[in-house]
Amino acid sequence: MADPRNTAGAAATVDVDRSDDAYRAWLKEAVRKVQADANRSADTHLLRFPLPEEWGIDLYLKDESTHPTGSLKHRLARSLFLYALCNGWIRPGKPVIEASSGSTAISEAYFAGLVGVPFVAVMPRTTSYEKISLIEFQGGTCHLVDDPRTVYEVSARLAAETGGHYMDQFTYAERATDWRGNNNIAESIYSQLRMERYPEPAWIVATAGTGGTSATLGRYVRYQQYDTRICVADPENSCFFDGWVSGDQTVHCERGSRIEGIGRPRIEPSFVPGAIDRMMKVPDGASIAAVRTLERVLGRRAGGSTGTGLWSALRIVAEMRAAGQRGSLVTLLCDPGDRYLDKYYSDRWLAEQGIEIAPYTAVLDGFLAGGEWQG
Repeated sequence: MADPRNTAGAAATVDVDRSDDAYRAWLKEAVRKVQADANRSADTHLLRFPLPEEWGIDLYLKDESTHPTGSLKHRLARSLFLYALCNGWIRPGKPVIEASSGSTAISEAYFAGLVGVPFVAVMPRTTSYEKISLIEFQGGTCHLVDDPRTVYEVSARLAAETGGHYMDQFTYAERATDWRGNNNIAESIYSQLRMERYPEPAWIVATAGTGGTSATLGRYVRYQQYDTRICVADPENSCFFDGWVSGDQTVHCERGSRIEGIGRPRIEPSFVPGAIDRMMKVPDGASIAAVRTLERVLGRRAGGSTGTGLWSALRIVAEMRAAGQRGSLVTLLCDPGDRYLDKYYSDRWLAEQGIEIAPYTAVLDGFLAGGEWQG
C-alpha cells in the first residue's frame, strides 16, 4: 500500500525533531543569569600611573582586578559561557571542564555556579595555593597534574568520561568575544580615555595567556581605524614571542612559565600574530621588579602578569620620551597580588627560583627618578 504522505511517488521527507522544552527553558534562564552578571557590574577603572607632567606622556592601567572574580579572566569566562551555552555545548547537570593555571578557572567556576553546573579545573600541581582555594570557594573542583603539558589531553579525557564540556579557552578565546564592540575591553578603554588629553593611545600593551585579549585589542583598533599599536609582552618559558618572530607556529618550550596566567609552552590556537604590531620578551626578574615598583608608587599590589606588561609599557614610555614624542599608553592590571604572596612577594621564593630582581629594580627607580632608561 502506498504511503499516503507520498502521493507523488517521490522519496519521503525524513524529519527528526529534537526540541526539548525543558532544556530550552533551562538554557534561557542560564543565558539570562550570565547576561545579568554583566549588567550588574560597573566598568573597571582606568588608573593613572604617576609620571612627571612635563614628560607629556600619560600611562594608564586598566584595572581588571575589580571584576567580581578579581581578574581580567572574568570577561573571558563570561564570553566563553555565553558562546558554549548558545552553541548547545553546556547541558544541565553535566560538568564544565577547563585547562587553567588559575584565574580563568576561578572565573569559570563562578559562572558554572551561576548556571548550576559542576566545574572541574585541570591545572599544574605548582599552581599557587591561593588560586586553588579561590576555585574551591567558587564551588569548583581542582584536578592537579604533574606535567603542565598534559592539561589539554587530561581535560578532554575528563569531558569524554563524564559527558561534560571541555571549555578549551585556548581555542575559543579569540572567537567567543565580540571584537567589534559590545563593551569588550578595547571599547571600554577608548570610552574611558575620551576626556583625557591624549584620547587615542599610541600603544596598548597586553600579555598573552590564550591570546584572546591581544586578538580583541588588535582587531578592534583596526576595525575602528585607530592608529594605536598593539604590543604583547611575553615572559620567560613561553613560545608566543619565538613563534611570532620566526613565523613557526610549531615551536615548543620544555618548561612552564613562572608568571602565572600568561606564557604557554606552545602557540595556542587563539593567538593571532597578525593582530600584533610588536612583542617583547621580558625576564621574570623584570616582571616581578615591576609589580613591586607598582606597589611602591601606586599602592596597588598586582600579579606577575601585570608586571610583565608594565615593564614593557615603561620601556615604550622611555622610548617616546627619548624621541620627544607625546601621547598616552595603556597596559593592564590583570589580577590582585594577594593571590601570589607566597611567590612574587616572597624573597624566599625568589631565592629558590634563582630570580634576581635588584638590577631591574634599579633600572625602574633610575628611570622614574631621572627619565633615563639604563637597561
